[in-house]
Amino acid sequence: MVRSTTVLALRHQGKVIMASDGQVTMGNTVVKAGARKVRKLHNDQVLAGFAGATADAFTLFERLEGKLQSISGNLPRAAVELAKDWRTDKHLRRLEALLLAADKDHLLMISGSGDVIEPEKGVAAIGSGGPYALSAARALMEHTETEARSIVNIAMGIAADICIYTNHSLFVEEI
Repeated sequence: MVRSTTVLALRHQGKVIMASDGQVTMGNTVVKAGARKVRKLHNDQVLAGFAGATADAFTLFERLEGKLQSISGNLPRAAVELAKDWRTDKHLRRLEALLLAADKDHLLMISGSGDVIEPEKGVAAIGSGGPYALSAARALMEHTETEARSIVNIAMGIAADICIYTNHSLFVEEI
């Protein structure tokens, strides 16, 4: 499991929202509280977020953006191509991160072992606080009429309350 963050993405009520906390840790020490781990790619049509080493994430964001450009924004194909490169390239293979990527039609989890997973129920979370955020978001989505953005804020708050590697400094993107 990639530790030290929480990233949550959901497709709900016609919205696509992704959020991350801002905490960066080195070992057991918090070194930054406001790091942006979620961004818009491909002319603001794709959201991407990472859990893992920051330098690795920037490399993966650039690679995903390049794949999206070369495949005309087809997120599933771009994700599969990125996962193939990530698994087979001797330099990329060493990168330690997980990615979430979403557009209006797809929500995908991408790993360095070559996995491209489309989670069920339109919600996914990664990082050490991921299970808490995912559980809270799914409960709210299935059992309340709460708006999508509020679901993200509440679920991320719950994750930050429970996970010591997640803080309450949220960065939220929406398409």
